[in-house]
Amino acid sequence: MSLKNNVPEGPLADKWTKYKSTMNLVAPNNKRRIEIIVVGTGLAGASAAATLGELGYQVKCFTFHDSPRRAHSIAAQGGINAAKNYQNDGDSAYRLFYDTIKGGDYRSREANVHRLAEVSTEIIDQCVAQGVPFAREYGGLLANRSFGGVQVSRTFYARGQTGQQLLIGAYQALSRQIARGSVTMYNRHEMLDLVKVDGKARGIICRNLLTGEIERFAAHCVVLATGGYGNVFYLSTNAMASNVTAAWKSVKKGALMANPCYTQIHPTCIPVSGEYQSKLTLMSESLRNDGRVWVPNKVSDAEAIQRGEKNALDIPEEDRDYYLERRYPAFGNLVPRDVASRAAKVACDEGKGVSKTGLAVFLDFASAIERYGKAEALMAGISNPSKEKITELGRAVIKKKYGNLFQMYEKITGENPYKLPMKIYPAVHYTMGGIWVDYNLQTNVPGLFALGESNFSDHGANRLGASALMQGLADGYFVIPYTIGQFLSKEIRTPAIDPNGPEFIQAEKEVKEKINQLMGIQGNQSVESFHRKLGKIMWEYCGMARNAEGLKKGRQMIRDLRKEFYSDVFIPGTNDEYNPELEKAMRVADFLELGEVMMVDALNREESCGGHFREEHQSEEGEAKRNDADYTYVAAWEWNEENPILHKEDLVFENVELKTRSYK
Repeated sequence: MSLKNNVPEGPLADKWTKYKSTMNLVAPNNKRRIEIIVVGTGLAGASAAATLGELGYQVKCFTFHDSPRRAHSIAAQGGINAAKNYQNDGDSAYRLFYDTIKGGDYRSREANVHRLAEVSTEIIDQCVAQGVPFAREYGGLLANRSFGGVQVSRTFYARGQTGQQLLIGAYQALSRQIARGSVTMYNRHEMLDLVKVDGKARGIICRNLLTGEIERFAAHCVVLATGGYGNVFYLSTNAMASNVTAAWKSVKKGALMANPCYTQIHPTCIPVSGEYQSKLTLMSESLRNDGRVWVPNKVSDAEAIQRGEKNALDIPEEDRDYYLERRYPAFGNLVPRDVASRAAKVACDEGKGVSKTGLAVFLDFASAIERYGKAEALMAGISNPSKEKITELGRAVIKKKYGNLFQMYEKITGENPYKLPMKIYPAVHYTMGGIWVDYNLQTNVPGLFALGESNFSDHGANRLGASALMQGLADGYFVIPYTIGQFLSKEIRTPAIDPNGPEFIQAEKEVKEKINQLMGIQGNQSVESFHRKLGKIMWEYCGMARNAEGLKKGRQMIRDLRKEFYSDVFIPGTNDEYNPELEKAMRVADFLELGEVMMVDALNREESCGGHFREEHQSEEGEAKRNDADYTYVAAWEWNEENPILHKEDLVFENVELKTRSYK
């Protein structure tokens, strides 16, 4: 299959502006006769549904939550990037574009990334107009802070609740359209299949999660905004309900899954503490603005900390290894996530971990507290302040900047991070891979679009911090409202799609058969136990480091586990009622197939890049070693149970030089 990315001709900086001016349009009177299905109500889905409704389309919007406001976008903490250059520190749309391309280890499509950088400034204006309470400087301008992988301050934030505040803004816009009747909202509905008519996406099959009823919904096109698949690892920072089902059902109907092995391990998470855990908690990357990462220089000190005989304060300054500052002096603690995560793993592999499990490093705010305290004392006119006063003033500044994050950490761990350094360790967070889309955000299935984290398009092999919210809102507010017209302009004579057509009836029949198959197994093992087993396989063989032998072994283990799942899973209850165990079983069944494709993709890519670290391909210093000659392409996989089929989109770099990343 030839993958045509449909990137318009012309200079990179002019592509989007010129394209918007020349693309096909749908007249207002025709928009009212066209129906669009939007699946998902996070930042991408809510903003898309609201904007499409505002334009006059008839939108049907679906979420498996009890309210659109429960979408996982609400959990984002640290901020949203935009190249406004309020700090006057040299930022620009081009620099944001370049940082994103470089941060993704040169494995993303230039045109999509530049468009993202261009529209980033419009997002901030839109959100301010909606009343999003961004932090502000003393003079009234919106405040900015830095995130990993950049040397400017371009991240806008609302304390540690940025995702929540942005989602409230998008939800307000969505609610307005619901009230006007241009958007019909379907809560507690989960998409279980995609319906194609004459090769085009024309609807979905849903399960009403409250009643168990299987329902058919038709439209002229379908937009997926269903997030990422990080929960394939079981333990991740994602909400427990986050899943791959909507995307994966589309893959099984012909869409391609691109770069699934590109998963992000976030370096700043609360470490695993026991087998009983079902998820992990993220501590915002914004903390690395002021926190310094270190481990003891001596293994004996680390072992004493692991045994509880010492704590961080017992380790003198000269016996500490601030390893990010040592290894990457230019960026220090603000290196990209993949780099910081691997460095933490190396430190712990050397026996220098600082938790009972040996899998944690310190994130220390003592230096920042002292620095801020001295500055506050000077501003208050306090001469020769005591150490206690400096600490008091400094902690007050840290509390103002990160108070809710510090409170969350203390509630979970029982340790006061104002007095003792936080313990952190990498955990699965974001997925750069996703459904393959072209420049219009359309998949290879005509009429099927994918937005936000559910597509692959913007982040390459590693996402820079604070770029997820940027992509979700860019896709929903400023890209899809234009590009969807390229498809719909040819559909204005198409009458309303009939949900009683044979394709819908057949898809519904297949969904019911799948449910009956799972309910009929009546084995001995819980769905949760299978999910946990899968997660351990994924983390062990396709986690922070991978190698050929492990990937081959992991793939076979997943195939064996899938066979066991279909012979011994137990699902209580019935299929015609509220049944969360059935919901989970459907999702785990999809993870058991996706996990295999991830192993295949990671085995195929004989290089290290970004979040994909093959142990066979590393420099003498232990850094990722790309193979640009053979792997400068998007790997888009077609599902086949025996052997997934690879399709390629070559990545062409005309505006940036392909070179080895360096943050030193």
